[in-house]
Amino acid sequence: MDKIIFHIDVNSAYLSWSALQKLHKGSDIDLRAIPAIIGGDMAKRHGVVLAKSIPAKAYGIVTGEPIVNAMRKCPNLTLEPPDHHLYHRKSQELMTLLSDFSPDIEQVSVDECYMDYAPIRNHYSSPEDAACIIKNRVRDQLGFTVNIGISDRKVLAKMASDFRKPDLVHTLYSYEIKDKMWPLPVSTLFMCGHSSVETLHKLEILTIGDLACADRSIVEAHLKSHGALLWEYANGIDNSEVMTVQADAKGIGNSTTLSQDATDKETVYRVLLSLAESVSHRLRAQNQTAGMISTEIKYNTFKKVSHQMTLYTPTNQTDLIYQTACALFDEIWDETPVRLLGIRSSKLVADTEPVQLSLFDLPQTMQPAAPTARTLSSSRKKERLDAALDSIRKRYGDDAVVRGSLIAARKSDKPTHKD
Repeated sequence: MDKIIFHIDVNSAYLSWSALQKLHKGSDIDLRAIPAIIGGDMAKRHGVVLAKSIPAKAYGIVTGEPIVNAMRKCPNLTLEPPDHHLYHRKSQELMTLLSDFSPDIEQVSVDECYMDYAPIRNHYSSPEDAACIIKNRVRDQLGFTVNIGISDRKVLAKMASDFRKPDLVHTLYSYEIKDKMWPLPVSTLFMCGHSSVETLHKLEILTIGDLACADRSIVEAHLKSHGALLWEYANGIDNSEVMTVQADAKGIGNSTTLSQDATDKETVYRVLLSLAESVSHRLRAQNQTAGMISTEIKYNTFKKVSHQMTLYTPTNQTDLIYQTACALFDEIWDETPVRLLGIRSSKLVADTEPVQLSLFDLPQTMQPAAPTARTLSSSRKKERLDAALDSIRKRYGDDAVVRGSLIAARKSDKPTHKD
């Protein structure tokens, strides 16, 4: 199966984000844990429900219904007004985090997007494993939950993300639609609104399976081109691609949780070398160089520390990033056992930008005595080596060429997420 697409959807986005904001300001009530909605005007009680908590859903409250109806269903309902500035900021935080996993993201609304799995397939054992890591990272770092649908078609990924919530991963591949999607009410089909549902019910089409097996020409005669689209969706037909708009990257990084706590520099250096290879490869793939490198440590006490260094000459060379990361590690490590390691690059510039040769790209202990022809030649050789390795890995996979020192480490400590 060549194409794999994720649909990532925030669970009750507006309510979750408002709940987090209130908790941050000192509230002892979590809107997500009580019957609560976002929408309308608190004083006048008008407008519609924009988002609802799970306890509110238990009262039969649905998104889009008038607030007065929701109040009748649940008299003790808590009503919170929307804060669209907050939602925009939270959306940006989410997209920034997700872009660290994959550069190919299509944002379709403030709280949902599609992600192409292809660029990261070699970093994870399966799409499901990657999706679980992503959703857990969102929950742990940003404080709210997402559902992730996985499929070989965008529309099916969207449908899968709407399955049971919250904080879950679901698959809906083309070969699964008969079992997982066809039994569902036709009203749950993506793009099938109230008017379309009424028309289909008149045709005795009650489930998505009924629609998929119906005569396309009859459906099209009653619903025109939209009917044809619904029929295709019911049959899992959707050839659209993830449409990404490349934004200027603010940083590229990678981190990994170690299978065993590291207590010696030799082990740490092996892990940092693996991370440096990953980060430098992604920089080169995006035609970027980094002007700043930072190293992150999480100890087994869960304390986090990091240190960063500005480079006088931006780079995407594996060896330079690795040596800088090691030097930063040496400066901040207090010999407490290490649980997690990370390398992050920032201050990115295009690799076509002219650069000034300098003696100060590395810490003092790593600088050559003078910029001799020999050292410049060595740098160019390393650039050519990196390019050759990138070409081999692109054609034959990430594990086609592995440094001897990393063979043992890769069996136990693979990067768990991009950051």
